[in-house]
Amino acid sequence: MKREQLSEKILDIKREKGWTWRHICDEIGGVSDVLIVGALLGQMKLVKPLAEKAAKLFGLSEAEKRMLNEVPYRGTQMPPTDPLIYRFYEMVMVNGPAWTALIEEEFGDGIMSAIDFDFQMERLANPKGDRVKFVMSGPGAPSGSRNRWPT
Repeated sequence: MKREQLSEKILDIKREKGWTWRHICDEIGGVSDVLIVGALLGQMKLVKPLAEKAAKLFGLSEAEKRMLNEVPYRGTQMPPTDPLIYRFYEMVMVNGPAWTALIEEEFGDGIMSAIDFDFQMERLANPKGDRVKFVMSGPGAPSGSRNRWPT
């Protein structure tokens, strides 16, 4: 079995059971919802105790459980074809140079890490239609890089 097939199996079980991602994340717990859903969709790995919980929840085999703990091949085709993922891609392509300039000015030569990274999402009521609010945070510069924060 390949990782993509395992993700399809998990999605089939989710549909069959009528589960929401909220239910699944509450059952597995231990880390962010984005990491759990990302792992079940084949883009992340779950640590062994969480892979065990996921395997029990979905009735997975021992080999499938171990696969959830392996580092997957990550990413999708470029440019992405999913409309939401494409909008993020578009935001980065259009705003990325400005974000880079502002982050470098504030933090020095470096990057915002996507490894030690936190993501929060919430619904904001709006008379024009509810909005999605994202808050993303990650370290602003790798260890040893120049930090330009005022002292």
